[in-house]
Amino acid sequence: MELQIENQAMSLQPIFLKLNGRHGLVVGAGTVACEKIRTLLKTGVRLKVVAPEAKLEVRQLADEDRLEWIQRRFELSDLDDNFVVIAAADSAEVNAVVYRGAVERGILANSVDDPPNCDFYFGAVVRRGALQVAISTAGESPAVAQHLRREIDELLPEDIGPWLEDIGRLRREILAKHPNDEARKALLHRLAERTLLCPPRSTENVGSKAKVYLVGAGPGDPELLTVKALRLIESADVVLHDDLVPQVILNLAQCGAEIINVGKRCGVKGITQEEINALMIERVRTHHSVVRLKSGDPLIFGRAAEEMIALAEAGVDFEIVPGITAAFAAAAAIRCSLTSRNSASNVVFSTGHHAQSHNKVRLPQLEDATRVVYMPGRDLRLLAQQWLAEGLPGDFPCAVISRVAQPGQEVMHTTLAALGDLERVIAPSLLIAGWALLESTSAFSVAKEVSQVTA
Repeated sequence: MELQIENQAMSLQPIFLKLNGRHGLVVGAGTVACEKIRTLLKTGVRLKVVAPEAKLEVRQLADEDRLEWIQRRFELSDLDDNFVVIAAADSAEVNAVVYRGAVERGILANSVDDPPNCDFYFGAVVRRGALQVAISTAGESPAVAQHLRREIDELLPEDIGPWLEDIGRLRREILAKHPNDEARKALLHRLAERTLLCPPRSTENVGSKAKVYLVGAGPGDPELLTVKALRLIESADVVLHDDLVPQVILNLAQCGAEIINVGKRCGVKGITQEEINALMIERVRTHHSVVRLKSGDPLIFGRAAEEMIALAEAGVDFEIVPGITAAFAAAAAIRCSLTSRNSASNVVFSTGHHAQSHNKVRLPQLEDATRVVYMPGRDLRLLAQQWLAEGLPGDFPCAVISRVAQPGQEVMHTTLAALGDLERVIAPSLLIAGWALLESTSAFSVAKEVSQVTA
């Protein structure tokens, strides 16, 4: 038996498949299937999922047209016209039928956690931009592959990805300008000379020991992630994320990472803060790296204080990685400085609930600040009435930005007097108000402006 396993491992040929635009099938829509679905969707495969029942994540992906969910039991005809098939049903018998049917049709198939019934394995992957290092143990021990991935991740410099892009650009120029001879070959090899492996980073650096990272995911655009946030997401064993963190950012997580939604939306809680705290502590004690991924910046209306206290009391090491808060992204979207030498020497951050304050202050202080209200709510009438009662003028400039820095971003300019008359805004949204808006490079008008943000 040992010789058979060794021969099986030796027969593996590492390859990187181009799946973009090809047809793929996943049979099953439970927890195990979701892990494979997340991995496959990153490749651009045209994915179909067959299962009588599906987890919420799969149903949401189907609603977003990112995959097709066929709500019924598997049939052999489902295999037809697919390039790759994953058998991830809860039944070993169903998985065996899927695999045999795929083999008969000459389709590449993987039966999850069943090495004898696999044409290929999902490797543990270290990513640096276009560079991918994939590790396989021929299904013998995925845990060993994960440990090796972490060690290699420690050794690869952080800037390998951008460096490789530069090398690729120069290589294409050389291929276009130089004849195909030994001199060109030598030039290409000199171009690629660099020490690619570094000594392991110290225990004070990213990923060096079990730790919880409170990471800011920014407003939703993956290009607005910090470099450190990106590396942590890509290398985390567990990602606990807010509901507002978009799928495009969650897709950056490595194959095999446990992705758990611990957020709430529109006041509806799926999990309590105490349960989130307990989950972080439990996961960090059984995993190497846990990322608590928060929309925007973790220190602004993210309940980070409670989580830090819980982690400290449990003796868990943690680190905070700042992100771009929605206020800054919204101001950038409307090209408005939040401060101005002429009209705004202060910036006030609040939530919709706390923005409705009954504290009276002098009018100059009221008008000398740019007000930023997170989660102002869909009906802004009450907030407008409160601010007018405090003494703010009716022509006080306001802007409401929905889906900041995400596809479908929407901007509405108005005044305080007309704020309550706006049609119901789409959540998530943010309100910016203040005279600094008049100095924005964007034209100020009551008319609704819609700006498209690149997906």
